Amino acid sequence: MATPHVRVHASIDELGDAQWNALNSRADPFLQHAFLSALEHNGCVGERFGWIPRHLGLWEGDRLVGAAPLYLKDNSYGEFVFDHAWADAYQRHGHAYYPKLVSAIPYTPASGRRLLLAEDRALEDASRVLLERALMLAEEEQVSSLHWLFVTEGEDALLRKRGFLPRLGCQFHWHNRGYPDFDAFLAALTAKRRKEIRRERRKVREAGVRFRVLRGDEVDDAQWQTFARLYARTFEEHYSLATLNEGFFREVGVRMGRHVVLILAYSNGACVAGALFYRSDDTLYGRHWGSVETFDSLHFETCYYQGIDYCIREGLQRFEPGAQGEHKVRRGFLPSFTFSDHWIADEGFRTAIADFLDRETPLVRDYAETLGGHSPYKEAT
Repeated sequence: MATPHVRVHASIDELGDAQWNALNSRADPFLQHAFLSALEHNGCVGERFGWIPRHLGLWEGDRLVGAAPLYLKDNSYGEFVFDHAWADAYQRHGHAYYPKLVSAIPYTPASGRRLLLAEDRALEDASRVLLERALMLAEEEQVSSLHWLFVTEGEDALLRKRGFLPRLGCQFHWHNRGYPDFDAFLAALTAKRRKEIRRERRKVREAGVRFRVLRGDEVDDAQWQTFARLYARTFEEHYSLATLNEGFFREVGVRMGRHVVLILAYSNGACVAGALFYRSDDTLYGRHWGSVETFDSLHFETCYYQGIDYCIREGLQRFEPGAQGEHKVRRGFLPSFTFSDHWIADEGFRTAIADFLDRETPLVRDYAETLGGHSPYKEAT
């Protein structure tokens, strides 16, 4: 048996489609080679946006037995674990916070594995080798820090053992309790919340808006072109930067097929809004939305209620609609913790950030407990 060794790869294509996907046993859509390579092929990552691939591959001869998505960053855009205050503190003290290394899925605040391993490899042993190489790369690149974002709870425990600083986050997720249809979901809510949702859905229906739900490989070029415009318009309205593009959407649609779900809203025959989702075998992930007309409650219908309806029809167990949004609680989404872990090179800043995280963590737990106390469900979930 060949001695395992780790290589640093400047492109996901260097690791090979089949070999990479063989490590993604849970069918996580964002860990599919097609998703990560489409980002690279269409210029959505790279020097322009500050996501420069430095993927790790653990090889035994010609066999890939472990991997980690990894990027060299010169900004904190598109990460959703906010460290701008840390960067500002570095700058005020005359230090450079950038570049840094980040193991994450670009522009995607969805939890999942970041240490991918073949099923015949022990987690502790193989992950140790990958982490050691990541820390060596941090020294080689002379970065300020190394971050593992939206990791699994098991990876969080492992990274803590390696001396990484843990950071707790909070999102809002919907869980399928075996509902046979949307009305059964509504029946589980309090009367007040049930009436609110029915009213919001009725407003959209009475406005004459109708929906089409399409698999990625069912979407034609004109529909992707339309959605790309809707997506870009959302960013323009918020004076922000649209990093994805039509070429990316088209490529993931063709290559990922059923793992991509596009919901388009039509009024008088014209597409007025759309939402892009991804799915695994048990989870739906809401990602992007855009509209060209304002309809009362259209955002809630397109991004939340259509997604819940889809999960019930498809038998999916969980719906993660994206980061933030306390308004999701009254619509059936309850607090759920996320995990990230951080290595800081400078000992002084490491101590200061550790102190910050020690004070932040109980606040996040209190926030989740408080919002959980406003559950819309008649019975505790």
